[in-house]
Amino acid sequence: MGLRPFIKYGLLTFLVLLLGFGFTLRHKFAMAAQLWLASASISGLHLNDGDLIFQTSRSSQSAAIQHATGSIWSHMGMIVLHNGQPYVLEASATVRYTPLAQWVAHGVGRHFVVKRLTDANKVLTSEALAKLDRVGASFLGRHYDLTFEWSDDRMYCSELVWKIYDRALEIEIGKLQKIRDFNLTDPTVAKLMEQRYGSAVPMDEPVISPVSMFDSPLLAQVAAQ
Repeated sequence: MGLRPFIKYGLLTFLVLLLGFGFTLRHKFAMAAQLWLASASISGLHLNDGDLIFQTSRSSQSAAIQHATGSIWSHMGMIVLHNGQPYVLEASATVRYTPLAQWVAHGVGRHFVVKRLTDANKVLTSEALAKLDRVGASFLGRHYDLTFEWSDDRMYCSELVWKIYDRALEIEIGKLQKIRDFNLTDPTVAKLMEQRYGSAVPMDEPVISPVSMFDSPLLAQVAAQ
């Protein structure tokens, strides 16, 4: 009789561990499949350093960004080629270089659009690209800015790319707005604002949104999936 509780709890523990292992294994297989599909979707793309790439992210704030800006584009980054391999310089948890296939896999439906300066052949010389690279690298490791402030202490995705182009080449891609310019009455947006600001929303804080950059007349679409 004394052994039965131990056997019972031992079996329960084993089953819990087995289920947990199964979930982890399924998750790893699912992620591997997403990565494979993303790799297939970017095969054959002709990308250049400095290209801008846009997606609908799966992050918890993505819906609020879409509702606030009236656009599906909730995340973006800048293409950087390392030894011929494409990476995305992005502000996620931190500012980092993310392999393009991995970045694409994190987007909804693995959909993305790539845009490029309309006069890239003239403007993006080797010297200009070196400047973009230096300015971009100077932001590496900065934490993500959950309150969308215009300081350099933390960075959000479109702020990072906008400042890189502005400071490296004095090119302003997209129109700066203020927080008050967005749709703040949407319930999803209002809830996020309350969580992050309480009642002290900095209505006049400068903001650059992904869609403002996406819609810039300085850019032309060069790829989409």
